[in-house]
Amino acid sequence: MISSALIEQTAETLMAKAAIEIPDDYLTGLKAAAATEDGELSAFVLQAMLDNYEAAKQDRRAMCGDTGVPRWYVKMGNSAQIEGGPVALETALRRATATATKTIPLRPNRVHPLWRTDHDNNVGIGAPEIEFGFEPEGDWIDLVTVHKGGLFGTDYRMLFPSDGIEGIKRFYLDSLVAFGKRGLACQPAIIGIGLGGSKDSCMVLGKRAACLRVVGDRNPDPKIAELEDELKILGNNIGMGAMGFVGKHMVIDCHIEAGYCHTGGMQMSVHAFCLSSRRAVARITADGQISYRTDPDWFTPYQRRETVEWPLPQDHDKSA
Repeated sequence: MISSALIEQTAETLMAKAAIEIPDDYLTGLKAAAATEDGELSAFVLQAMLDNYEAAKQDRRAMCGDTGVPRWYVKMGNSAQIEGGPVALETALRRATATATKTIPLRPNRVHPLWRTDHDNNVGIGAPEIEFGFEPEGDWIDLVTVHKGGLFGTDYRMLFPSDGIEGIKRFYLDSLVAFGKRGLACQPAIIGIGLGGSKDSCMVLGKRAACLRVVGDRNPDPKIAELEDELKILGNNIGMGAMGFVGKHMVIDCHIEAGYCHTGGMQMSVHAFCLSSRRAVARITADGQISYRTDPDWFTPYQRRETVEWPLPQDHDKSA
């Protein structure tokens, strides 16, 4: 049984890690971009951000003044048991979000869409978002916090099957150019692309692709992995770099996730994480042990399954 108090305590720690400590995979990608960027202003921005990350770690302050909109992804093993159940878990995460907003501090970005009122703690109707995933085995829970920019840097289009790969490339490049020219995203960034599903699930796929996969990770489908590599190269050859200035590093990496869709369409969403790639992960086991990491490991074979049933490990062994 995992206590709700332990969940809340762990979640508060995660919020600080995400706001202050840039993940190693993203930092490595950013340093590689900075080392080869020859656009004067883009190079300046990249170096300034690297310096800022170091200062944030030393001072234990948020790495960016706009700390985005905190959200949670919760992965649960099938045997996991939470004290008080799912409602207690969600309450713990909302409490942790409110507390961390004060103690880190985070900018209280969440307001009512009409009245613009807020509670000064990033908590409100539908905030923070809490999304769930499950795995067929285990008595653990994974808590993933992501502090993603909450304004622009996202687009959607309903393509047709006949648009094919070329249509995907066109919309992808259209989106990146708009992000850069209109200041709709902070580049360079991890770009996530959702393909298929319904409109809402396509948006979810794309955001998860941006926020829940690490730099250098590739989709297990070799053709999709090849497209990820190609889109990364294309995105870095449109003449834009950091913050839309002239340069050659707009994309630190590109990730694609696909879902089955209606036969008559091909939904596509494009999401830029942001220059401050803020995520942190913790696994809590039934015995109360906590382990921290930065790779969400969200897209497991189970999450990408195509079958009706999911075979157990012993079924794999029997068929081997």
